[in-house]
Amino acid sequence: MNPFDEMVRPSLVRIAAPGGGYDPHGAHYWGSGFFIAPGWVLTCAHVVGKGEAAVWRGERALGITWQGGVTTGEVVLAKPRPADPEEPPYHWEFPDIALVRVPDARDAACVWLGERPPAVPADVSLHGWSRETGDLGIRHGVGRAHATDGKALLLRGSLPVEGCSGGPVVDLVHGAVIGMNKGRAEHEGAAVPITALRELHDLPGGGILHTVLREHDRHHLRRFRSTTSGGWTRAQAGLRAKGAPGFGPAVRAHLFGRFAELPPPTGPGEVMTLVDDVKRRVLHRDYQSPIEHDPRTWRDGAGLLYDLRGQEGGHDLDVDAVLLYAAKVVRHLASRDRDRGRDRDGSGSPHRAALTGLGEWITTQGESAHQAIREEIAQVLDLREEDAPGPGDGSDPGFTFGSVRERPAGQARADVLVEIDPVHYGDRYPWRVKLLYEGRTVSPLYGDDRGVPRSRLRETLREPLADALRRGDSGEHLAAVEALLPRELFDEPLDTWRLSPEDEVFDEHSMALGERRIVVIRDRRRRDRPASPEWRRRWKAAVRGPLTVVPLRGEVPASGHGPGARRESRRAAYARLSDAGDGTVPVYCGPVGSGDGLDAMAAALAAGHPLALWRRCGRDHSDCREFQTRADELLARADGVDGLHRRIRALRIISMDPDATPDTVAEAAWAGSMAVLFDPPDRPPYDGVPLRVPQQLSGPGT
Repeated sequence: MNPFDEMVRPSLVRIAAPGGGYDPHGAHYWGSGFFIAPGWVLTCAHVVGKGEAAVWRGERALGITWQGGVTTGEVVLAKPRPADPEEPPYHWEFPDIALVRVPDARDAACVWLGERPPAVPADVSLHGWSRETGDLGIRHGVGRAHATDGKALLLRGSLPVEGCSGGPVVDLVHGAVIGMNKGRAEHEGAAVPITALRELHDLPGGGILHTVLREHDRHHLRRFRSTTSGGWTRAQAGLRAKGAPGFGPAVRAHLFGRFAELPPPTGPGEVMTLVDDVKRRVLHRDYQSPIEHDPRTWRDGAGLLYDLRGQEGGHDLDVDAVLLYAAKVVRHLASRDRDRGRDRDGSGSPHRAALTGLGEWITTQGESAHQAIREEIAQVLDLREEDAPGPGDGSDPGFTFGSVRERPAGQARADVLVEIDPVHYGDRYPWRVKLLYEGRTVSPLYGDDRGVPRSRLRETLREPLADALRRGDSGEHLAAVEALLPRELFDEPLDTWRLSPEDEVFDEHSMALGERRIVVIRDRRRRDRPASPEWRRRWKAAVRGPLTVVPLRGEVPASGHGPGARRESRRAAYARLSDAGDGTVPVYCGPVGSGDGLDAMAAALAAGHPLALWRRCGRDHSDCREFQTRADELLARADGVDGLHRRIRALRIISMDPDATPDTVAEAAWAGSMAVLFDPPDRPPYDGVPLRVPQQLSGPGT
């Protein structure tokens, strides 16, 4: 037996039909699970799926048996979840994970969940209930996690046996649960990485995960402080050589226990903003991770700072990095609470006591940090006597939020770049979704080099877009969407796309992209060659402002689109648009993805225009002159490209509101279905970028 067999046993549960807990033969046995927090069990979706429709209706239809007793539980979150409770899937796809509420198990012992992606290869132990050798009993074995394919943790050695599905996989080097048994083939087993738990955050009701993980960390800090054995934390310390460098289990338990008293992050981008800041400070100011992570809690962010390269002047880089990160969490939340609380009603931070306590703890722990990091932590926390608060403000005078404040950078962590290539195979458009950092560095997330038909682009890109936006958002600062498109797709209504099905409850995810975010179009074709001098010149003028209108088509708006209108040729349009001033913006009251509009847009792009406004659905209209006039007024009020985004978003919100008053609708009707070309010459991808994505990138529709 390894040291963690006895640690896992009290947390291990068997799941069966209600009333089957005392059945020694397991006739009604379904699978295994384990407590991750008091009152909360994690298992596989296919295990609880054996309870059929009653499980998916939210009934307490699961029999739960563990060392502490027998009770029932209910599924709160699961992925995948059958669309029809009466017809569960024949094959359960990854992540195959379910969270079960067990209200009568508040005193249950819990495993320690790893806070970082599994490091492979790793020696592991596998645990679960099984009746493979006869009567139902606990089984465990030692194996090796030798690889991961992004979804599954692949196992060799001891493999999961029948009934162990849903049981924990323990990393024997770090003493943490890193996976959950799922199944086996002839020579290899598969486990669900524990990081798949993060996917439940994105489901309706997924916010409960913050409560569960908060209780997990509180539980382990209590066990470490109050039990003679010290629980998992002391067992983890026993794996380390005496005096070994690095961020130790005891300090980690205290830090995570203090993180548990703080409000959670709003998304992975908020965590990664702080992690990126710390890595650039500790490693290199231009550091950019080649791997994009998906942390959902403050503890996840700390886990991304372990095992940094070597030491600096005898100081552990990972210890210094984690402490600096924790200080930045304090400062960030203090600023966030100040903006939402004190600035509004004078009440101060509702989390002041927890932030104060964490700040003081960081200062104490940081006494042995590198001097430069220690000084930076002091600056971040602003530990200065002259800024101590006055009597009666309810805070400890030893820790203050003084004049050195964490101010939002005023921008998202990253924007989202959607690249769609021209048709390659039949009617299929290859696509990629990337993060775009500071307008110059890209990090690929998803892609399909075979492509999908235009009719499936919205459905296929929904989930990759949602994930990319979560990673790009940082608190209240939302990522923009830049769509790099072939010209025949310029009229694709990207700003009306939604991140969740339209029949769900109205919230920020069901709103159209253009109602919350900047959504712009960029030209795919002119990225195949170096930017022209006139493109660069016109962009500089657009940034300076002011902006004025130039008709995209010369015969509009004077003659309209009627049969008597004399059509402007493409070369005539090019000559006129080339002669237009550098601060002019081509404007058109109709679509540009085909016909006359497409010819005129090609002329504008050849003339170097980086901005354009048009109406995607402008066929059969008679308000050409009004559109031109209104657009001119809009550009005049915008006073440059930055103001233009804000005003167009406001118009989109009004034009999409089904409950707006008639007067309001009339005021914004001219801008209905408005699209925006926003195409700076210095944005990635740059010249010579390959058209196909690497094969390891994948996403829905591949």
